Amino acid sequence: MTPTTPTAETKYQRARALLGAAAETPAAPTDAAPVTALPRDQLRVRSVSRDRVAPIPARLADLLPADHLARLIWDAVARLDLTAFYAPIAVVIGGPGQAATDPQILVARWLYALSQGVTSARRLNDLCVEHLAYIWLCGGVTMNYHPLSDFRVQHLPALDDLLTQVWACLDHADLIAYEHTAQDGMRGRANAGAASFRREATLEKRRAAARTVVAALTAPPAAAAETAARSAREPAAQERAATERVARLEATLAELPAAQAAKPAAEQADARVSTTDATARVMQMADGGYRPAYNFEFATDTAHRVIVGVDVTNAGRDKAEMAPMLDQVQARTDRLPDDWLMDGGFVTLAAVNTGTDKGVRILAPVPQPKDPTRDPTQPLATDSPAVAAWRVRMATAEAKATYKLRAATSECVNAPARSRHGLLQLPVRGLRKALAVALWIAITHDLLIWVRHLGTPPVSSAATAT
Repeated sequence: MTPTTPTAETKYQRARALLGAAAETPAAPTDAAPVTALPRDQLRVRSVSRDRVAPIPARLADLLPADHLARLIWDAVARLDLTAFYAPIAVVIGGPGQAATDPQILVARWLYALSQGVTSARRLNDLCVEHLAYIWLCGGVTMNYHPLSDFRVQHLPALDDLLTQVWACLDHADLIAYEHTAQDGMRGRANAGAASFRREATLEKRRAAARTVVAALTAPPAAAAETAARSAREPAAQERAATERVARLEATLAELPAAQAAKPAAEQADARVSTTDATARVMQMADGGYRPAYNFEFATDTAHRVIVGVDVTNAGRDKAEMAPMLDQVQARTDRLPDDWLMDGGFVTLAAVNTGTDKGVRILAPVPQPKDPTRDPTQPLATDSPAVAAWRVRMATAEAKATYKLRAATSECVNAPARSRHGLLQLPVRGLRKALAVALWIAITHDLLIWVRHLGTPPVSSAATAT
C-alpha cells in the first residue's frame, strides 16, 4: 500500500494537539497506529554542551588574513633581538623543570593588546581563548594571567633596549628628522587612594602594631585544641599577610625622607607617604584637582611623532626634567635634534643654558615678568648669552611658528596614552613598574608607526632562514 501524504489540515491539527489545543479541533481520521512517546529524560540524544572545549577543524595559520595587524606585529617582533628577554630562562632541553613560554609570544601579545586598548592582564588572558587574533598570537600556548602580569613589569633594561631597537628601525626607514623634538609631562593617576597617605608618627604606630601581630602569629599555640580548630592553611595565610603588611609599612617609612626633602623646611614634619604605593606623590592634575600620581615624560620627534625618550618621576613639577631627557635621547640616538620644544613648566635659566651648551636651540615661552611694563623678550643685564639669545629668539615669527609643533606633537602622544593605554589610572604600583608601563606604551606607539609606514608585512628572520 502506498502511504498517503499528510494534508496541510492534518499537520496543523497535529501541531495544535501537541500544544494542548486538540480539544478545539476534531481529530482527523488516520490509518496509522498510535505511537506512545517515551519520557524525554529516558531518551539518548546528543544535546548541546557549550561549556566544554570542542575541537575545531581549522589551522591556526589560516585564522587571520595576511594583512591583519596581529600578523604584522608578530613579524615585526620577529625582526627584533629579544636576547635580553631569554636570559632569565634556565630550563633546557632534556633538563628538569617545566618549559618556559617563548618571550616572543609574550612581547607580541602585550604589544597587540595595547594597540587595541587592552591594559588588564586578566582581560588579555580571557581574550586569548575568545578572540581569533589573540588565539593566533598564542599559537596553542596557554597560560594564566599571572605570567602575563609579571612579564609586563619585569625586564626593565630589556624594554628600554627594545625601544632603542624600534627607534633604530624607524631611523633606518628615514622616519625621524632630528629637526624638532617636543618634550611634555603628563600626570598619570597612581594606583593608590588619597586616604592612604600617613605622617611619620602614624606610620611608626602602625608598624609597631603590625610587628605585634606577626609576633603573636609566629609564637607557639597556647593549647592543642586551638591548633586543631584551625585549618593547616589558615595560620600560614595570616602570618604571610601580617609579614607583608610590615614590609609595606617599612617601605613606606624608607620613602619618607625623600618626601620630606621635597618640601620646604617648615613643612617637612607634615610630609605624608602612601601605605599603598610608597613612591606615589600627590600632584596637581590636568583638571586642577590633587590626587596621587606619577609624572610621565615623553620626548617626541615632530616629523612622524616617534617617541625617542621616556621617563617617569614622582616630582610634581617639570622644572628639572629637561636635562635628564636630553641625556637619555643623546644616549639612545647618539645625536640631538636642532630644536628642543617644551612648555613653560620646564623653563628655568639653568635649563636654557644646559640645552644651549649641548648645541640645542631651546624653544619655550618666556615667563611674564613681575613688572608689567617690562618687555620679557628683551635681555637683562644679568642674563647669560644663551638666555639673552633665547629671549630675543622667542619674539621672532619663525620661532613662534615652529613652537606650535609642540602641542600638535605632544598632545597626539599624550591623548592615546591616557585614554587608551592605561595612564588615566595606572594598573600597577611603584615607580619602576610605572616606568615599565610607560616603556610598553612607547614601544607600542613607535611599532605601530613602523608597521604602518612599511606598507607590506615585514619578512621575519625565521622565514628568511628557511
